[in-house]
Amino acid sequence: MTPMSTKLTRLLGLKTPMVSAPMYYASTPAMAAAATRAGGFGFIAAGFTESQVLIDELSTIRSILKTPADDPIPAGVGFLGWILDTTESSPDPRLPAVLAQRPRAIWFAFGTHLGKYVAQVRAYDAGRSPGEDHKTIIFVIVNSVDEALRASNEWAVDVLVAQGIEAGGHGKGDAPSLLTLLPSILTAIPSGPNRPVILAAGGISTGPQIASLLTMGADGIVLGSRLLCTPECMYSDKSKQVILNSTFTATMRSGVFDEVNRTAFWPEGINGRAIVNDIMKDARSGISLEERLKRYDQGLANGESNRLVIWAGEGVCFVNDRKSTEDIIHQLDEEAVVALRNVAGILESN
Repeated sequence: MTPMSTKLTRLLGLKTPMVSAPMYYASTPAMAAAATRAGGFGFIAAGFTESQVLIDELSTIRSILKTPADDPIPAGVGFLGWILDTTESSPDPRLPAVLAQRPRAIWFAFGTHLGKYVAQVRAYDAGRSPGEDHKTIIFVIVNSVDEALRASNEWAVDVLVAQGIEAGGHGKGDAPSLLTLLPSILTAIPSGPNRPVILAAGGISTGPQIASLLTMGADGIVLGSRLLCTPECMYSDKSKQVILNSTFTATMRSGVFDEVNRTAFWPEGINGRAIVNDIMKDARSGISLEERLKRYDQGLANGESNRLVIWAGEGVCFVNDRKSTEDIIHQLDEEAVVALRNVAGILESN
C-alpha cells in the first residue's frame, strides 16, 4: 500500500483516506475493525441499539485490533439525531456510555438538534479526568451547502461528510448529486487550517472514483455499498446475491421501502435508496399498503428474494465479488494510486 496524505489521514493517522460508513443492520464490529486494520477508519452504527450492546461491540473492536485498555479505540460510532432525541432522555442514554469507551470518533446524521449533541460530546471531553485526556473527532453528514456551513461555522465539527443523492440507505430526498454537492461545499467553505475535513459519500466503489474525488478537493471518501457483500457485513446471503447480480439501474430512492419494512418514521424529507424489486412494482400498481405488507411478509416467510428490503447505493453496480473489507480497501487504494499517477501524467513537463 502506498500511503496517501490528506487532511483526513493526518487527522486520524491513517494510511489511506477511506472510511467505512456506519450502516445500521449492515456494519459490524468486524467490518469496522477490518477497515481500520487496512489503514482506513471504521464505524459501527448505533441505531436503536442499547448502550451495553454498543459497549460490547466497541470492546470487540478493541480486542480485534489489540488496542491497549489505556488507548482510545481506533474506530467510531454513528448516531442518528432523531433517535438520540428519544434515547438521551431515556433511562439508557447512549452517548455518555459510548464516550466513556473513548472511541476516536462520533458520527451524527439526520436530526434537528445535532448541534446539541455536538456540544454534549465537547462537554463530555472537557469534563474527563486529567489522566484521561481525549478529544473525540466529530463527523456530521450534510446534504446541502447550508447544512455544511452550519455544521462548520456554528458547531465547529471536525469532519463534514458530503452525501450525494447516489448514496444507499437513508438521506435527504432532494440532495444533489455528489459531483454537484462536493464542489459546492468546497467553494462555500474557504480552505485554511480551520476548515473541517471534507469527505465525499455516495456511489463510490472504485479506485478511479476515489482518485477523481481527491483531485476535486475531497480529503477522503466514505465506503458503504462496496462493503455490503463482504464476510463482515451482516446482510443475508440472499441479499448479497441480489447485490452481486445488480446493474447500473438496480437502485431507487423512495419511501415505499420503509412502508413495507415498517420503518416509515424517519424525519420529513428523508427517504431510502434500495434495490428495486417487487416492492416497487406493487407500489406502482396501486396496491393498498395493507396488501403490500401482506405480500412482503409472505415473501419473507417463504424465503423469497424478490421482496427483500436491501438498502444499497448506485455503487452496487461495481460490486461483483465477496472479498473481505480489508482486501477491498487495499485494492481500492492501489487503484486510486494508479489513477492519481495517470492524472499527473496528463500535464506536460516543461
